[in-house]
Amino acid sequence: MTPGDDRKRLLDETVVPSEAFTTPVSSASGGLRIIDSRDLLAGQSSLLIRHLGEVYRLQTTRQGKLILTK
Repeated sequence: MTPGDDRKRLLDETVVPSEAFTTPVSSASGGLRIIDSRDLLAGQSSLLIRHLGEVYRLQTTRQGKLILTK
């Protein structure tokens, strides 16, 4: 078992219902959605995002910046 296997198993077992994001999503010009990072992180300092079969980590720094890593 590799570290990636653990991460994949965690993602497969962790499902956040869509109603967990109750904050209305605003529209920006050009039709792009704006989602507040506090809504995504929900009080945590990081979260895992699955995109096209790959797992990424979104995390905040002490300075309040966001880092997305693969």
